Parts: sequence; structure tokens; C-alpha cells
Amino acid sequence: MKVAISTDGDYVSPHFGRCPTFTIVEIEGENILSKELVQNPGHQPGFLPQYLVQKGVECLIAGGIGRRAEALFAEKGIQTVVGVTGRISEVIEKLISGTLEGGESLCKPGSGRGYGVEKNECDHGEHHHDKSV
Repeated sequence: MKVAISTDGDYVSPHFGRCPTFTIVEIEGENILSKELVQNPGHQPGFLPQYLVQKGVECLIAGGIGRRAEALFAEKGIQTVVGVTGRISEVIEKLISGTLEGGESLCKPGSGRGYGVEKNECDHGEHHHDKSV
């Protein structure tokens, strides 16, 4: 299974569309087959789901994602797990052990609108680095 994790430094980014990078991990059983950090190519509506499909991604893990984006990922057959916080290394360990749990998206409905144009940050507040997954 190939998984993309919205990444900001060593942590899960709270807003997938505006994360600086994605950590793309290929996992088979309990083994990590590959792990790469790729720059976010941009945030245009509908672009990221297609981009990640082309990279073979089957699952997206993020702190938050808008409803429209979540629907676009579903159309492409990509599962989304939101409400995830913490260090990327810990998220990967929990993913492998089957203990990763999602929760409520850290982005409120509509909070992504105009993000990067009129706003400097999503309405989810400060980065949630201190919370565990």
C-alpha cells in the first residue's frame, strides 16, 4: 500500500492542501519498501488527487481536509484519514501496526476557501505538533 502523509517538517501538517511537502511511504505488511519526501506541487482544485493517483497513492493521511477535496479523493479511489497529528515517524509506526486512528478534520467546513489568497492560514489554529496521534 502506498500512503501520502501531509507533512510540515517532522510532523503531520494540519491542512493537506497547503502542506509544504508530502511523505510518500510504500508499506507491505510490516516492511517499509520506500519512503520519499516530495514538494507539494500546488493547490489548485482537483489537482492533488490526480497528482497523488499518478504517484500510486492509495491512502492520504492529514490533519485536516475540506469536504470537497475529500470527495475528489474518494472519486479517485484514495482513502482519506484525517484528524491525525504527531510526528511522521510515529504515524508510520502506527500505520504499520494497525493502530493509527483518524478523527475529526482539523479544518472547519469552508476554512480552506481563499486559503493562500485572502488568508495566511486555515482556521484550524496553531500547528498541532504537541498532540499525539
